Amino acid sequence: MDWKQAWSTTTNTTTTALDSLTPVFVPFATRWDLEADRRAKLRTPEHLKALMAAQKEHNAARSTLASAKSQKLTARAASRNPLASGRRAARVASKAATRHERDMRDKLRAARVNYPTTLKARAVQAHAVHAVPASLASVLMSTAHLTVWPVATSAVLIGANVAALALGRRNLRVVVDESVSLEERQLIERLDPSYWVEHAPDRGLSGTVTTPAAIEPGGIRCEIRLDGTWTVKTLTDKADSIRALLGARTALRIRITSASRGGWAVLSLATRSAAAGFSSLWTPERIPADPLAMSLGLDTETGDEVLVPFDERLLVSGASGTGKSWSFRPLMGTAHLRGDLLLIDGKGEEANVWEAVCRVAVEQAEIVQAIRDAHAEMTRRKREMKRRGISVWDGRQLTVTIDEGQVVLAPIIRDKELLQMLIELSSLGRSRGVVLWWATQYPLTDGAAPGVHKLIAPNLLTRFSLRVAGTTQAQVALDDCAHYAPHQIPEGREYRGHGYLKGYGPRLLRTWTLDDAGVRALPKSIWAPAQTTPNPSPRLPLHLVKDTDTPASTSGASNRDRVLTAVQSGARTAKDVAEATGLNKGTVSREIKALTASGALHRTADGRLLPGREAA
Repeated sequence: MDWKQAWSTTTNTTTTALDSLTPVFVPFATRWDLEADRRAKLRTPEHLKALMAAQKEHNAARSTLASAKSQKLTARAASRNPLASGRRAARVASKAATRHERDMRDKLRAARVNYPTTLKARAVQAHAVHAVPASLASVLMSTAHLTVWPVATSAVLIGANVAALALGRRNLRVVVDESVSLEERQLIERLDPSYWVEHAPDRGLSGTVTTPAAIEPGGIRCEIRLDGTWTVKTLTDKADSIRALLGARTALRIRITSASRGGWAVLSLATRSAAAGFSSLWTPERIPADPLAMSLGLDTETGDEVLVPFDERLLVSGASGTGKSWSFRPLMGTAHLRGDLLLIDGKGEEANVWEAVCRVAVEQAEIVQAIRDAHAEMTRRKREMKRRGISVWDGRQLTVTIDEGQVVLAPIIRDKELLQMLIELSSLGRSRGVVLWWATQYPLTDGAAPGVHKLIAPNLLTRFSLRVAGTTQAQVALDDCAHYAPHQIPEGREYRGHGYLKGYGPRLLRTWTLDDAGVRALPKSIWAPAQTTPNPSPRLPLHLVKDTDTPASTSGASNRDRVLTAVQSGARTAKDVAEATGLNKGTVSREIKALTASGALHRTADGRLLPGREAA
């Protein structure tokens, strides 16, 4: 056996155990030392002189009281008349002596408070009060052959007091490697329990105690014990006081979360990033094997890869200059390689790169047609699913990506039919394999120019937010996880592509990025809507009456022709017409009403639709 190695291992184990116990007894030792110091400062010559004078006066008052009581008894024996002058005078003297003794006793008590016994002497007295009777009891019980030893209990209490003081005053062994920066060394020193307990009351943090800090891939981490009425929430509200106590720079991210046990909190200081040693460049090799997941980026605290659902509706928010488009590209690349991608680009810059790879829509007419085609594809898949008897689409996913949402939404918001198509894409498309992804710089649902419509935003369940402008944008960007505070992400190039994922926890993520060359290297695949074969039926001549005051638009006439053709082909209800034409219910109802008014269609008593010629 290597005795030297065994001794070293035992010593290290013991030291580690003592390091873990020390923070528990630091408050006790600190309170002991503070009380001992307070008593020592009060033991001045002036206070000692006042105490000696008070003791002398108290002794004189006790002597006077004893003499007065004796005279009172003598007067009572000399006369049985309680109203006799001698007895009255003795009673008055006794009462005055009693009051004077009481006043001197109070004065003596105050003098003893001002000149207290040392804390060590007080502890010896307290233990003696227990140890002396315990020793006598042990002797008596040992003669009676009893096995109870009270003196052992007293010895244990004395030993526990001494051990608690020794542990509380012990200097912790802080092991740091050479990679620890000067800033981290200073923070670790101030997180030391002895420093924290001494200075915490000055910052309103009395009742909290830290454990030895540890260096992790994401920075410094330590636990804080919460005594009294402290909770994690109240400690979080004191984040500014903690920053001041540690002397941390303003830009340093401080996170306070619940520990694995009650009464404890976890303090994390982001002095480093766990993702710093990994390249952020995305390649197709980063696509997960799971077909229902895609890689968003890396956790900057743990270095773990973060996955998000591939077939879920997505909202990506980020102010200008935060790297939103670059962060969005890897997700779009995943969608392009796994299925079909339709990019609706309101600004046009992204389309310049993607137009050689997938279908893009930039101009207003292209955007309108793209939305109509996506909605028609969703409706076609619904009919196909009904014909096949399935509830979830099992073919290729069509991902409709909108970037920038505010620019795309601005002209569409006035077109109720087109807006309704977008809303239905967000609410009905997922089960049919048509998934909407929305990116915006302005995550607002109210106002004259919202970044996302208020009926679309609730359907976008997966949400990722880079830095946004303020708390209002944070509320829309992350919904019930707005307390992650994406508006407080520091500015600067080093924080581009960094953000928070809803439901993942307030841990900053660094996304993958894809440059222009990487986008152009993707294989070309231009999506086009599937062509449906119309039901063979004789087309009857149309009899349309146009309103001379309000001429129908080209798109309105086209929709009207489709509705009339569907009725002529055998559709007899508005629902049948909607399924046959792919139009939404509002458009079908409006066109049926116009065709009925013009005489091209006729509605029977039971609500069935018939062409005007059949009605005749």
